[in-house]
This record gives sequence, structure tokens and C-alpha cells, in this order.
Amino acid sequence: MNYCDLAPSYIRSIAPYQPGKPISELERELGITGIVKLASNENPLGASPAAVAAMQNAIKTIAIYPDGNGFELKDALVKRYGVAHANITLGNGSNDLLELAARAFLTVGDKVVYSAHAFAVYALASQAVGAIGISVPAINYGHDLKAMLQAAKDNRVKMVFIANPNNPTGTYLGAGELLEFMRGLPPEMLVVLDEAYNEYLPEDKRYDSVSWLKEFPNLIISRTFSKAFGLAGLRVGYALAHEQVTDMMNRVRQPFNVNSVAQAAAVAALRDVSFVKKTFELNQRGMQQITDGLTRLGLEYIPSCGNFVAFRIGNATAMYRRLLEMGVIVRPIANYDMPDWLRVSIGLESENAKFLAALERAIAQQAHGENK
Repeated sequence: MNYCDLAPSYIRSIAPYQPGKPISELERELGITGIVKLASNENPLGASPAAVAAMQNAIKTIAIYPDGNGFELKDALVKRYGVAHANITLGNGSNDLLELAARAFLTVGDKVVYSAHAFAVYALASQAVGAIGISVPAINYGHDLKAMLQAAKDNRVKMVFIANPNNPTGTYLGAGELLEFMRGLPPEMLVVLDEAYNEYLPEDKRYDSVSWLKEFPNLIISRTFSKAFGLAGLRVGYALAHEQVTDMMNRVRQPFNVNSVAQAAAVAALRDVSFVKKTFELNQRGMQQITDGLTRLGLEYIPSCGNFVAFRIGNATAMYRRLLEMGVIVRPIANYDMPDWLRVSIGLESENAKFLAALERAIAQQAHGENK
């Protein structure tokens, strides 16, 4: 018997999400050390010392179930954003929140809109509940909000996913564009605004999306502690939404989906404003270092508002492999319909330098091979 046949057809047709290659795997494969991983948009500074101390303290009580309602973390978010506890859903990373939104509101046959070249989980979360995803062509690798609005209306969709900044392209939507989109959308269509990279926005591009919740009860804002806060290994995120939307998401949420160590670390990380500022400043310097290097090498790249850059390079698959052999892990993004592109995360100055030096050598190797 083929047990795969017991699953619905829409589950069988899912192509599983492929995470970035871990350092340990490359060490096993090639037997090399001193590897630099710039594939998963992690914080090169790690976690804040305050968050690390909170984790160490929380370990003392790991034999006890965590607070299933996450009161202390929600309270910290209430103080930060001026929302109520009833507006907050906690998640096992923001991926969990994207899936909770889909599970709470979508069913077989419902239609969902998202942009081409946008985060792969939007399609996966939709397909996992039998919903039909509609990918709208992008403009310059970013969201075409006018086309997405038209597609939403024409297809009577139930949910729209928007990433700002977008992963993997780093493109950005201004507050005016987003507000115009929201105001043009019928109130029965839900919008998930994924702001996983919100803390990396340059100061002149920042906007207060949380204040929009008063005008748009159909808006769900998802954020994470995995990126700027440096807690990727703990898996903790949160969503802010109207209390009725939050109520539905919490009904499908697992009772203890955010562990006690993650909750304690997130509270401390949220309060450590200086660490996030340091992270932002490091990222700005590193972004300049990387983009200057790509320009020097004559490579096209997409200006990014995240902590990563996508760049175009000939024979991207072979270049990815060459970089691996030099101990540098980046991210191929062919699965985002960008087969000629790689994405590199911003690291420490020394890590960025190693990447650029390896890339230059790999380009030279490729040119030498082609000229033989």
C-alpha cells in the first residue's frame, strides 16, 4: 500500500520548504572548517547579552510547562505597541503565525493572493489547507500592489500575503502604497503583512503599521524575534490583529507553542533597545560593504531593505557550489523563479570580506574554465 495516497492531493503536491544549508552539514560533506554561513539571514552578533541571561535563568524551570498564554511576553508587547493582550497571538516563529492565519480562515477552494518572488511559506501555508494560491507577477522583483488588488477583487480572494521588506529580494513598499492598497480592499478580505525584517528598515522608510489596526480590522501584522533580535534558534514571533481575528488564530494555536526559554529571551530582547540599534548599524555598514563589492565585481543586485542582498550571477548553481567548496554558504533562490540569482546575508565585516574574496575567486575560476 502507498500511504502517500491517504493524504489529500493538495498535500501530496507540496514541495517541502528547503532551509539554508547548516554549517555542520557542509563540514560533514567536505571536511572543511572555518565556514562562514551567510544563507539564512541570521543576526551575526548572535543574541543580546540580556536575552542570553534570561535564557540561562529560564532553564531552571524547564521541567514546568510554559505559560500557554505568554502573559509576560504579551505584556511587554502591550507596553511597546499600545495594543491589548486580546490583539496578540504568539507563535513558534513567524512561520507559525502565517500558518495559523491560514488554518484559522482558509479552507479547501478558498483563494489567496501573494506576489511572485515572495516568501515561499505563503504558498505552502495556503496549499496545506487546500486553498488556491494566485501568484501575481512582480515589478522589479517587488510587489505590484495595483495588480494584486485587482487580482484579489477579480478572484474574490479571502486572504492576501504581503512581505515588507520582501524576502528574498529585499524590496520595500512605502506607507502610502500600503495604505492605498488596504483602503481599496473589501473589509472581508484579510491581509497578512509580514514584517519579519521590519527592524532593518532605514529610518527614512519606517512607518507605524500597528496604528493602522484601528482603521483596518482585516489586517494581521506578523513579526519575529529570529532576525534583528537574534533568537532564530528559539523560534518565537507574534502577530497583532483585531481581537476577533486573534481569537480565531488562538483557537487553532497549539497550547504551548512558544516554550518558556523562548518567552523569557524574547521579553529581554524586546527591552534591549541598544542591542537592536547596534544590529541595525552593523547591518547598514555590512550592506554597504557587500554592495560596494558586488559593484566592483560588475554584478547586478537588488537594492535591499533587509539584512541580505540578492545578486545575479551566471550559472548560479555552479557558483553556489564553488562558494561552498571555499567555505562560504549563501542561498540559491531558483525556487523563487530566480535561477540566475543567489542571496547573501549580511554578516560581520570579516565574514562579508571572506564572501567577497571567495566570490571573486569563483568568478575567476568560472571564467578560466569557460576560456579553456
